[in-house]
Parts: sequence; C-alpha cells; structure tokens
Amino acid sequence: MIAFARTCAAIAATASKLEKIGLVAEYLRELDDGDLAPAARFFTGNPFPQAQERSLAVGGRTIVEAAAGVWGVEDAALSAGYRATGDLGAALGPFVRPSHDLGLFRDTLTPARFAVLLGEIADAAGKNAQKRRRVLCERIFSACTDPLEATYVIKIMTDELRIGLREGLVIDAVARAFARDPGAVRRAASAAGDLGAVALAAKHDALDGVTIAYHAPVAFMLASPIAYGTEYKDLAAAAWLVEHKYDGIRAQAHVTPGRISLFSRTLNDVAASYPEIVAALRAVPGSFALDGEIVAVRDGRVLPFRYLQARLQRKEVAPELLREVPVQYVAFDALARDDEFLLDRPLAERRAQLAELFASTSDTLVAAPWSALEEGAAPEVVHERFEASRLAGNEGLVFKRSDSPYTPGRRGKSWLKLKRELATLDCVVVAVERGHGRRVNVLSDYTFAVRVLRQAQDDRHELAVIGKAYSGLTDLEIAAMTEWFEAHRLPPDEARAAYARLDLKRHEIPVEPTVVLEIAFDIIQKSDLHASGYSLRFPRIVRLRPDKSPQEADTIERVTEIYAEMLTREGVRR
Repeated sequence: MIAFARTCAAIAATASKLEKIGLVAEYLRELDDGDLAPAARFFTGNPFPQAQERSLAVGGRTIVEAAAGVWGVEDAALSAGYRATGDLGAALGPFVRPSHDLGLFRDTLTPARFAVLLGEIADAAGKNAQKRRRVLCERIFSACTDPLEATYVIKIMTDELRIGLREGLVIDAVARAFARDPGAVRRAASAAGDLGAVALAAKHDALDGVTIAYHAPVAFMLASPIAYGTEYKDLAAAAWLVEHKYDGIRAQAHVTPGRISLFSRTLNDVAASYPEIVAALRAVPGSFALDGEIVAVRDGRVLPFRYLQARLQRKEVAPELLREVPVQYVAFDALARDDEFLLDRPLAERRAQLAELFASTSDTLVAAPWSALEEGAAPEVVHERFEASRLAGNEGLVFKRSDSPYTPGRRGKSWLKLKRELATLDCVVVAVERGHGRRVNVLSDYTFAVRVLRQAQDDRHELAVIGKAYSGLTDLEIAAMTEWFEAHRLPPDEARAAYARLDLKRHEIPVEPTVVLEIAFDIIQKSDLHASGYSLRFPRIVRLRPDKSPQEADTIERVTEIYAEMLTREGVRR
C-alpha cells in the first residue's frame, strides 16, 4: 500500500484532471490481477464494490484505540493533530512506528491483503464483534511501515480519501491504463456496480462480457444550473424536453422479481422508508431501473421538502405517518429494462421505454410530465413556464436535450436546471474547517450565524448558528481568507467557550466573529440542528461583505420574516 499511498499524495497535490488520470493509470498498469481490482475500488474511496451490500462498520473510536495500542498515540497529541488537519488519517499517520514483530505473523500490506482484512472487519459479528474489529485494525496498523501509507489506509477505512478524484476520473484512468474505449469502460462500470471487476475486464479485453447488475446503483446524472433572467443561450441550438423541478428526494429504483431497492443520492437503499412506493413498483412486471424523485403530495399538489423530513431514514413507518405524509414516486428516466442497459440511448427513447412501463400506473407511481421547448424560444416563454411551475409549488424547471445519453455522475450541458434563490442573508462566520479533495489544505468550509437579542429589553446581540457553506468563493478568495482565519483563531479559553455557546463540532475551528458573508439559499425551514431554530437549504456564498461589520449582519427577526413570506407564497397556514 506504500505505492498506492504515494500515488494518492501525488494526486492530491495536483489540480490537473489529466495529471490525476495519468497517475492512476500508471499505477494500475503495473499491478497483478489480485491487487488491481481492490486498488481500483480504493481510488474511488470505497473498500467494497457498490454491488455488495457491505459496510465496514468500524467507528473512529475503534480506530483510535487500535492506533494507540500499536503506535502509542496519546490523546493530547492526537487532538492537536486532528484540530490542525480535520482528518483522522492525516492526524494518526505521523505516529507510525515499525512493528517489532518480524516473524511469520507480520502482514505485508498489499491492496489485495488490505482488502481481505477489510472484508474480515465487515464480516465480524456476534458478541465479540467489536473486539474482533479492533484486533483486525491492529493487524492492519502493525503492517504499516510508512506514515503516508498509514494515512491513506485510515482514509479508506474512514471513507475520507478526499484527493479530488471522482469515480469518473478513475474510469478514465482504467481506460488509459489498458488502452480501452472510455465509453466502453464507463458503460461496464455503470452496469457492473464494481469498478474493480471492470478494471480486470479492461485489462483482459473482456468489457463486452460485463452484464447488468441490478441493485448496484448507478451514479446519478446531474444538471448544470443556469441563471434566471439571462438570454438562455444554452437553450438556443437544440430540442429540449422540459420537466418540473420537484422539491423532493432524488431516488433510483431497481426492480427485479422478489427484490426492490430505492437508492438515494448517497447511494443508500431507503426502500424501508417508503413501503407504498415499493408496493406500487412491485405491481409493474419485469426487471427495470428508473431515475426519479420521491415527493410528498396532498390533493394532487407536490408539497415542500420539509413535509418529507418525517419520513427520512425510517426503518419502519407507522400507519398514521403513511396517512399524514403520503408520497409519490415521479419517474423521469429509464436506465435499464430486463437485460438491456439504456444509458447510451437518447433521452427520447428512454422516455418511450418509461411510457411503456407506466402504461398502467397508480397514484403512488407516475411518469413525470414533460413538454417540448422549441429551438430559440424567447426568454419570456421560459419565464412563463418557470412561473407556472413555481405557482404549482415546484422549485423551477429542468431542461433536457432529447438526444442526450444518460451520463452517470456527470454534470454537463445536456441537462440544465433553472431555479431562483429565495433570498439572501448577511451572516457572520463563527467557525471554519478544512475542505475536501484539492481544498484539503485550505479553510474553505464556513459555519455562519445571525444575530439574536440577548434579552427582550436589551439592544445587544449574540450570535446563533444557522448554517454552513463551502461554495461561491474563488480559489484566490479562499486562499486569502485561509490566511486571515489562521491568524484569527480564538485563543484556547475563548475557543472552549465558543464550542459550548455555539454548539460547534470538534472538527470546526472557532474564529473571531468578524467576517460577514452574503448567503443565498433556496428554502428556509425550522430545525433543531442549529441554535437559531432554523436551517437553510442549499446555502451558497454570494460574496464577501468587507463593507459590513458584524453588528450590521441580519437578525433572527429577518429570518422569521423570510420564513413567514415563504409560507404565505406556498399557501400554508401557520
């Protein structure tokens, strides 16, 4: 795993996608079959194939205890390292020391051997499972001989690889390593649900033999945002299908005789939370995979997302909750049908397959309505359709090229989404943390707050957290703000008080509450997640506000006003 770790470090050090692809390809090309499959999976950050319903089930505490037993890590030193990096692997890696066990029982940690040990951790069960997991973690750590190796081994174990390497880049690297068509590798990866198996197939020129693996979720195709009120030049030169953008939960349905899965955006199976959708899908004959949206409905109208929250992550749904929050699966794409994978077919053909499947449907299972948009449609036409969708309670519109294939995990110009932000708030940054991928060395994630009166008769304000944002600033702005935040961390005593007062997490770094950001968002909702009592959905940074002091930031009263205005527009009684 030392060569794997060094490759990962080199990948993290470059922002060039082509260089990342080249580094992965060069490493994979030299591996034997036993190491190739697990290494390809590890580059995606996953210890196991997506097609397998396996999880490592090892917590950070077990990892820390095992590391302390093998390397003698002390709590104070670990805490300091974690505060500096925000990453358990990077915090523990420097403590590696060579094992004194030079006998027969010392492991050599290759990708293949690491995969076997991870499998044993996942399979540990029974009353001694926790002890067994710790022992296996100790074996893994005893086999590490290099700090970088230990860092990336732990990153994989904690699902925090974070080197700016999306699965699509690994797919391109597999294609380059073995001189295969990237499209053929991508199709095989989407079908198999196991990039390791696809890497082996690519090496041995056997991609055509990779078949569909139902219940292995495909990465979702994504839509690129377009700004409201522009000339919509991206819509000018093609034929488009127009759909409502629903305020629900994106879900991929996989249906085979005897089994039904509903995968969320995080690729977790959430079928248990929606038994009525499972029952409706079971009534449709054949095997198929669909892309769509789970929405809450009442009297034929799609309700805002917050109505769905009571249904989230439920393993069992009580009958009264089924009645209170009825849901519907609105399918808008067909990804596979029986033995045929449909991703390369044009959208118009995939919609035709969907129409055949849904020739007879129920109130719980419907095909998304769509309409055509003429080439070169005037902005006024786009705005008219947008406002009609908003009046119906939806977020906006999605435009899809009728000739577009389904490209898993890609955000291109074939699908475009048109939304309009609800409002903006001027908020104060109270804590920061390191980013992910290429931003792992900068402070790019900001926790922000609004002002709250201390007492009813007092004009002084305190701060209450209302959200976190990490997108919107340029790399230059993030670099400059990282330097500022590093220089303006709160002293230890004040930081401890801030953790308690603002209910911050351990990995968040309290800073002087001086910086003001303008934050845009799509929805505001009541929430126990933050002390303000509210949370913002899809918050993003519009700009820095150096012209404003913290005393000029927005208040909780302004938040309450925006929330009330939103409910009024939705026709909801308070």
